[in-house]
Amino acid sequence: MAVVAYVRVSTDDQSTQSQRFKISEAHSVDKWFEDDAVSGVIKGSNRKGMSELLKYVREGDKVVVSAIDRIGRDTIDVLEIVSQLESQGVSVVSLREGFDLSTPIGKAMLTMLSAMAELERSNIKARQMAGIERARAAGKNLGKEKVIDDRAVAAWREANGASIKVTADHFGISTASVKRACKAASENGNTPSKPMAIK
Repeated sequence: MAVVAYVRVSTDDQSTQSQRFKISEAHSVDKWFEDDAVSGVIKGSNRKGMSELLKYVREGDKVVVSAIDRIGRDTIDVLEIVSQLESQGVSVVSLREGFDLSTPIGKAMLTMLSAMAELERSNIKARQMAGIERARAAGKNLGKEKVIDDRAVAAWREANGASIKVTADHFGISTASVKRACKAASENGNTPSKPMAIK
C-alpha cells in the first residue's frame, strides 16, 4: 500500500510548502503529485498533477490532501474524483476536514458530499433556466440561427446535376438539410427548370 499526497496552489505567488509540511507531519508519503499555479476553476481531472495521480494509484493506496478543496473546483468536481478513487479501491484522507474514506464516518461524509453535489447541480440548472427566461423576456432569440440559403443550395445542385450527398459535402451540411432546402426552394416558387433526381 502506498501513501500518495496531492498538493495544489492557484497562483505563482503561492507555495505548496505549507501543504507539504502538514501532510508530512501526519503521514509518511511515498509519492507526491503537485499542480503549481493551477486554478481550482480547472476541472480536477484536467490538471496535469491530478491526472497523473489518477493513473498512478492502485487498489489499497491512500491519497492524502491538506484540505478537500485542493482536490476539485466545487462539490461536484470533488465528488467525481473521490468517487473515481473509491471505485479503484483507493481511500482519500483530508487533514483539515478529518475526511477518511476508509472509515464509516468517511463513507457517511461521502454520502453527504453526494447530496451537496446534487443540490449544486440543481442550483446550476435553476440559474441556467432563470437566465434563459430573462433572455426570452428581453426578446432574445435563443434558437440556432439558420445559416443555410435554400435557394443557393437548390440552384447549385441543379446547375451541377449533383446528388444530395455531393451537395451536402459541398456546403458542409447534412443530407437532411439539403433535402429540406430543395423542398423549401420548390415550395417558395424557386423550382428548378428541370426536376432534380433524388440521389
